Amino acid sequence: MADGRDAADVYWVEPTERAILPLDGFHLSHSLRKTLVSDRFRVTANHAFPQILELCAQSFANRPDTWINAPIERVTNQLHAMGFAHSIEVWEGDLLAGGLYGIALGRAFFGESMVSRARDASKVAMAWLVARLRIGGFTLLDCQFLTEHLASLGAIEISRADYLVALSAAISGVVGSGASPTAAGDFFALDRGVSLEPGAPPPATESGPPSGKVIAQLLIHTS
Repeated sequence: MADGRDAADVYWVEPTERAILPLDGFHLSHSLRKTLVSDRFRVTANHAFPQILELCAQSFANRPDTWINAPIERVTNQLHAMGFAHSIEVWEGDLLAGGLYGIALGRAFFGESMVSRARDASKVAMAWLVARLRIGGFTLLDCQFLTEHLASLGAIEISRADYLVALSAAISGVVGSGASPTAAGDFFALDRGVSLEPGAPPPATESGPPSGKVIAQLLIHTS
């Protein structure tokens, strides 16, 4: 992290209590489900990564400064080019209404920042992210710090010791010598077609990206 947008230095933070969002514990409220099903927003993945990163770094009325400085922005864009950093973009018409970005390693996804410029845009982004991670075989969604907003979506705090256990399991087999790519989560599995556990009714979807109705159905099934 950095102390501010214009700060030159970066420092590491390791909280004693870590926020995670259990992928089977996402809280899909009635109002959020209605928003998803209405397809008010169009949602994409990795279509506008630099723009999402820039939007997250911008100052805003309720957030006059951010921790994303130029060195962090530069390195994160490099990680995206290498295939590790991903974004979820939420569009209202042709305008970028919000989204999030993070870094994937093994079966862990480390949420870095989220942003909203329209009501419920960041909640929609998180709903799509959780569905994407579940379909892709991820086991850990790291949210770093617990906020009221994240708690309303199902995020919880766990001890550093419990977090390290979950992290170790999520990255086992993909870090170090002899790493196996098959042990990694697939961030793009959702784009190739959804699948549910055996015995679950298949969602009604056409070819192409899934609809908000399908995302809501996946979240209801996996919650």
